[in-house]
Amino acid sequence: MSSPLVSILIPAFNREKYIADTLQSALHQTYQNLEIIVVDNHSSDNTWMILKELSDNDHRIKIFQNSENIGPMRNWKRCIDEASGEYGKILWSDDLIDPEFITKTLPFLLDNPDVGFAYSGVEVFDEENDIRSNAGYIGESGLYPSEEYIHSIIIGKDYPLSPGCAIFRMKDLRTNMLLDIPNKVGSDFSMLAIGNDLLIFLLTATHYKYFAFVNQKLSFFRVHSDSISIASNNAKLVFHYDIAKAYFLENYYNDIKLIKKLNVLLYKHLSRYKGYSDKFTRINDFYMHNRCFSADLGYQLERFGIRLRKTLKKILR
Repeated sequence: MSSPLVSILIPAFNREKYIADTLQSALHQTYQNLEIIVVDNHSSDNTWMILKELSDNDHRIKIFQNSENIGPMRNWKRCIDEASGEYGKILWSDDLIDPEFITKTLPFLLDNPDVGFAYSGVEVFDEENDIRSNAGYIGESGLYPSEEYIHSIIIGKDYPLSPGCAIFRMKDLRTNMLLDIPNKVGSDFSMLAIGNDLLIFLLTATHYKYFAFVNQKLSFFRVHSDSISIASNNAKLVFHYDIAKAYFLENYYNDIKLIKKLNVLLYKHLSRYKGYSDKFTRINDFYMHNRCFSADLGYQLERFGIRLRKTLKKILR
């Protein structure tokens, strides 16, 4: 197997509690030909001092600091701009990866130009409350059709939204990391960084026949009060990921049947989070120009049947 340069990309902001552990998990990779790009987004804590100390001890760590806070998405982009690798792995500054992450995922991209990305099983962990759970497991290790990822994500199945568990070709990260997502509700996605991450997966998937899954726990997502998923309330996360999905279907994957399936999910979310915001009151709020707001009745009945069977099983236990 060839050993191309892999860039581990770590955008950081006020992560003095976690950044050292994150960097150590990157440094301890069994794959040797790597660089670690860290861009500090003008942190106000000791993050930068910790980075300087660590980089002095390992030439693979290349650190940069913005002169002002440029927002999360522009900081992600600067990580990519500073990288020299042929392949890229985003590592959020509070997360961890197994020492075998690159060794186990990279071969899927090296061996097959039809594979767009490879990702691993995930453990979501909350150290303070000693809570751990698994996510993103879809079956055995191997290749899967990219359409399966696209369709599964659109209808809300348990496929990863965050590219923090995946490895990509750097050229695809450069092309598919969008700073902003046009929308009707006035949200600045460059500052939210909710949905842009999912689009990296979706846009990459449109250009390749397959993606790869490694059925091993190689990615570790930390839950804490300052993480985006916790700092943003659940409704905000859900609605902005829904906008990203709608944007993708409108502009890159115009499948009317899939739009109708997404509409089922949108109706469900509007009902569940009714009153969250006066910006989200109807299906039209999620689209820019699509005019199909009807739901797939057959799919809706199918989902209702699945929920009904689950409820009956619980009652009859």
